[in-house]
Amino acid sequence: MTGYTLGWSEMILRPFLYDDTACASYLFGCLTHSQLAVVDPHVEFVETYLEAADRAGSPIAAVFETHVQADHVSGLPTLVEATGATAYLPAAARLEFEHVGLADGEVVELGNTVVRALATPGHAPAHLAFVVADRRRGTDEPWLVFTGDSLLVGDVGRPDLHSAGEPAPLAREQFRSVARLLELPDHVVVYPSHYGGSVCGRALSANPFSSIGFERRHNRALVHADEESFARALLEDVPPPPADQAAIVAANRSGLSPARR
Repeated sequence: MTGYTLGWSEMILRPFLYDDTACASYLFGCLTHSQLAVVDPHVEFVETYLEAADRAGSPIAAVFETHVQADHVSGLPTLVEATGATAYLPAAARLEFEHVGLADGEVVELGNTVVRALATPGHAPAHLAFVVADRRRGTDEPWLVFTGDSLLVGDVGRPDLHSAGEPAPLAREQFRSVARLLELPDHVVVYPSHYGGSVCGRALSANPFSSIGFERRHNRALVHADEESFARALLEDVPPPPADQAAIVAANRSGLSPARR
């Protein structure tokens, strides 16, 4: 686990790295108005998020999931249970628990921290990226983006795990979703939900963070100029699926904390 605070702007951002499955999650938000959030929480880090929020002196008011995870059990139910935070997930996700479904373009305000949902289906049919701005910087211009399993560092997310055996349409959607992300300015920092060692991509960098400009220039999955060649390449050399994938997806759709399953 690593972390840092962008103190002059009163916005906090702390990444948490779970090396066993190469999962990245993030605590971020507005210290001025005491509203923090967690993105793609891992069940093993729930107490760590709570401790970090307590040290920052602000409560966790929101929990965001970019999609229903297939490789690890989400910490969302336990975190919501512990804090009373609002759960935000893609509007099209099939879920069995209370949450707010976000559609493309919808905005959640955490004090001066502004989170805009950007629909990025491909890795999963219901997938969002979260584009973040900090109004204390004097602008609503995007500063960073949580890309989930859409745009990764050096790769893009595999399209087969949520495809019901038909990954090609999702591979084509992934092409269009990545194109949307590449419309962001080069300076926007990319915080994905996986890094090297994850089975959710094929050639992920060991460096967990990047920028739109760097990925535009160096991501080998983005060399294909058209949708069909991108999709064909994305479906080559796909690694084995995560262990216990079906059980993990079912658990994450249920919204029950591990103690209550």
